[in-house]
Amino acid sequence: MDVQKIKQRFEIIGNTHGLNRAIDIARQVAPTDLSVLITGESGTGKEVFPKIIHAFSVRKHGQYIAVNCGAIPEGTIDSELFGHEKGSFTGANEARQGYFEVASGGTIFLDEVAELPLSTQVRLLRVLETGEYLRVGSSKVKKTDVRVIAATNVNLLQAIDNGRFREDLYYRLNTVPIQVPPLRERPEDVPLLFRKFSVDFADKYRMPSITLDDDARRLLVAYTWPGNVRQLKNVTEQISVIEENRVIGPEILQKYLPGYNSNKLPALIKGANDEPSFANEREILYKILFDMRNDVNDLKKLVRTMLEGDSEQITHHEETKGIISNLYKGVENVLPKTHKINSESTSIIHEQPIYHDTEELTEESLSLIDKEKEMIIRALDKYNGRRKNAAQELGISERTLYRKIKEYNLE
Repeated sequence: MDVQKIKQRFEIIGNTHGLNRAIDIARQVAPTDLSVLITGESGTGKEVFPKIIHAFSVRKHGQYIAVNCGAIPEGTIDSELFGHEKGSFTGANEARQGYFEVASGGTIFLDEVAELPLSTQVRLLRVLETGEYLRVGSSKVKKTDVRVIAATNVNLLQAIDNGRFREDLYYRLNTVPIQVPPLRERPEDVPLLFRKFSVDFADKYRMPSITLDDDARRLLVAYTWPGNVRQLKNVTEQISVIEENRVIGPEILQKYLPGYNSNKLPALIKGANDEPSFANEREILYKILFDMRNDVNDLKKLVRTMLEGDSEQITHHEETKGIISNLYKGVENVLPKTHKINSESTSIIHEQPIYHDTEELTEESLSLIDKEKEMIIRALDKYNGRRKNAAQELGISERTLYRKIKEYNLE
């Protein structure tokens, strides 16, 4: 049977090369008795490949048992897999057959095989090499004729380095490896899967199936799908049940995609000293502009305080100079080498002019009194001498403005 017919029989959706390659390997290895190790991220659909292998093997009429190794407590895993004798432990009121005994002549699928305790791994290795095992509490060797297919979403080579998985068991299981690609490597399959799931849930809940507009479809394909096919199916079911509108746009779809907004934030890169730095100059400039905006707001508050009559609390304008100098803090590291920052005047000086402006640059005075006078004069000119409007523009009372006019002889 070719790959396309296998996909139809087992309801596998997708046409990417990685998926077709995994199915083709399963088809070719099925007639043999070789052990198979299926790897791939959680939610990619690894559980369908043991069924394909069993269905096309000479053991297809035998027992097929799927065991989730991560769901069985460590204290009972040996009993579940290999059986136990009566009285071998508390609660063992009668003898019990294990999965390897029940599945003899068939296939046993060990899902999440990396979760097996090291002691159980030793027992499993013996079964793979000799077909022999011992029931818990028994010294009688029993034989089994079973094909073992294992699957995991864990990097077993790393688990071996960490001492959590036996290297000899890894090579015994990994006789034929099958790698199931994650959904993010199958972008053209995402709309097909969504359509299949939407039709299935429409039939299940007896409602019209949901569809996506063009923008939502592009968003669906661009999303990374950390939960893979399982997450896509879950999202499709949620939208089918919750949303009344059967045509889904990107605004609705985003609500069901965890972490979508955070994926669009500027990326941070780890430097040599493990401190994050912005990825490019544009983001550096954004950061400086945000800092400058905060400093400008502080300067406005300070000037307003002076206009209210608290200028005597500022000694030698040191606080103001500090705020102004902060406006250019960090700019020296961003500008080209042809620019320098003059710390005395906080003005930018060009050693070699690069841009030619139509206006002549002049050094401005940083005197707060001069700035205060200039602001009052501009406000009065703007409102043709109307003090009430000028005071509102400056954010001070009309009485304070009148006092300042008298103080600076601006009559």
